[in-house]
Amino acid sequence: MILRGLLILAYAFLYIPIAVMIVFSFNASKLVTVWGGFSTKWYGELLHDEKVLDAAWLSLKVALASATLATVLGTLAAVVLVRFTRFFGRTLFTGMVTAPLVMPEVITGLSLLLLFVAMEAAFGWPAGRSVTTIVLAHATFSLAFVTVVVRSRLATMDRSLEEAAMDLGARPLKVFLTITLPLIAPSLLAGWLLAFTLSIDDVVISAFVSGPGATPLPIVIFSKVRLGVSPEINALATIVVAVVAVAMVVAGRVALRKDEARTG
Repeated sequence: MILRGLLILAYAFLYIPIAVMIVFSFNASKLVTVWGGFSTKWYGELLHDEKVLDAAWLSLKVALASATLATVLGTLAAVVLVRFTRFFGRTLFTGMVTAPLVMPEVITGLSLLLLFVAMEAAFGWPAGRSVTTIVLAHATFSLAFVTVVVRSRLATMDRSLEEAAMDLGARPLKVFLTITLPLIAPSLLAGWLLAFTLSIDDVVISAFVSGPGATPLPIVIFSKVRLGVSPEINALATIVVAVVAVAMVVAGRVALRKDEARTG
């Protein structure tokens, strides 16, 4: 009973504030702590806020690009670490790949900012802080998470199918594309989704590498919250929660149907 009570308290601590936020997103009053009646006007104002909509579209594009780039590079890094166990500089390479997992985001953001400034001075690229710098920065720290996920799948995968394909004359590249990739596809999807979530949620690193012409949604929300929480922000957060909840339900239903088809 004690453990069950502690579990209930933990869940209440996590989800009651979210429930309150959702309720007050329908508050007619501009004061988020005073209930003024039911209203959906803040959702209408949110849909007419070009700054928030542009930031949301930018964050979506950045998340898609950085997650894809991180998945490609993270998969290659995982293959190198699992399949090539002995090569010069392996320890250094492993440390560099996994460093963003434990590196404070402030240090990562500052170092990337200094790198981009030095590159612009030396090569003229990237020109200022833009979408390109945000994508590169997000892909850099997301790569480590993708590598861990894919590496764990590769390490536990049965290589007999790959060896059989090579015995039948398939080249290593064809084996990787036709045998290995389909087998590790769930881990690739998991890594991509993790990288996408990290990118669309990041504030600290984005604050260093974003510029006036490229401001992602978390930075816009943070700047608005500094002036006080408004019902419009509650409405935006409610939409995000709703999208995530729908995605989780759909993913759960798809996984359940696959399990039923496999066992049935």
